[in-house]
Order: sequence, then C-alpha cells, then structure tokens
Amino acid sequence: MNLCKPEIHQPSPNVLGKFAFVLPTEPMNVDVSNNPSPHSFANKAGRTLWSAVWLILYRPSPKPLHGWRRFLLRLFGARIGKGAHPHASVKIWAPWNLEMGDHSCLAPHVDCYCVAPVKLGPHSTVSQYSYLCTASHDIEHPNLPLVTAPIIIGAGAWVTADVFIAPGVTIGEGAVVGARSSVFKSVPPWTVVAGNPAREIKKRELNRS
Repeated sequence: MNLCKPEIHQPSPNVLGKFAFVLPTEPMNVDVSNNPSPHSFANKAGRTLWSAVWLILYRPSPKPLHGWRRFLLRLFGARIGKGAHPHASVKIWAPWNLEMGDHSCLAPHVDCYCVAPVKLGPHSTVSQYSYLCTASHDIEHPNLPLVTAPIIIGAGAWVTADVFIAPGVTIGEGAVVGARSSVFKSVPPWTVVAGNPAREIKKRELNRS
C-alpha cells in the first residue's frame, strides 16, 4: 500500500443501480370525501327509532324505574340480566349490541358507543361519565375508514368515574380502573390500574374486615 497516495473507493455498480431508478413519490393526503357509511339502512332506521324512544320514553324515566328501562332495551334487542341498572341518562348507540349481566350497572351519563358489542359481566359497574368506545378510524388509510372492536367488562369489575375504554379492550374479572384513566390495552383480572395510559398499580384482594 502506498501511504503517500490516498486510496479512492468507487461505489460498486450494484450499489449505484440500487438508487439510480428511485423516483420521488407524490405525498399522500387525507381525503374523507370518499368515505361512505358502512352501516346498513336497517341499522340506521333502527337507531333512528331508538333515538326517538330514548328521548320520549327512556331518558325522562324516574331514577328507580330500572325495570322500565330494561324492558325498553330488550325491545331493541339488548340482552339484559335480572337486577341490571341502566340509568336514565346513559347514551346507548345501538341497544342490540349491548349485553348486561345480572346486577351490572351503567351509571348516570355513561356513553356506551356500542358500534361493536359491549358486554358487562355480572355485578360489574361502569361509573358516571365513562366512555365505552368500540369504534375508531384507521389513521394509516387516506380515507379514514371505520374500524370497530368489542369491549368486555368482566364479572365484578369496576370502571370508575370518567374513564375512557378503547376499542378491543377487555377489563378482566374483578379488575378496577381508577378515575379519569384511559385504557388502551386489556387489563388482567383482579388488577387495579390508573393513569393515561392506564398502568398497573397493584393487585386487588378482597377481604371482609
């Protein structure tokens, strides 16, 4: 090697060829002008009728009349267990996608956006102002199409006040979600979580003391 003369390295032809034919691409823009509703006419008609029934018969009902509200929800296809407490101010997008186990509760001002199924296990509670969200949009697609996934609240679980539950989340049996948390991943059974995003705080243990 000649130490006085620097070596000149030429790129191999294969490397040059790899980049020689790369053409610039046009940036892709979000375009929601071509985003038709995925919901059928029957779905829209059912929700329109339910909105009228909710406004006239469901929402004004006195607080103790849970049986009356269970009756109305069952008329629209909801599966409601005995002793369930669907409060009068609860918003339910499509009752036929709602299942409430025995003695479960949807507290005042809960928003149950059940585009996909929402299932509450027996003795579970969703407290006031919480939002059960089963639908979102695909942010990687230029037309932002609707995407849906069910939500399951396990038996004996407690979703406390003003909690957001994302599509596809399961709250395990006996789990507790702290107030004003946002839950984007499923919560194991008998676990206490809190925060945004929700993180495990401790395990839940029952005692009679």
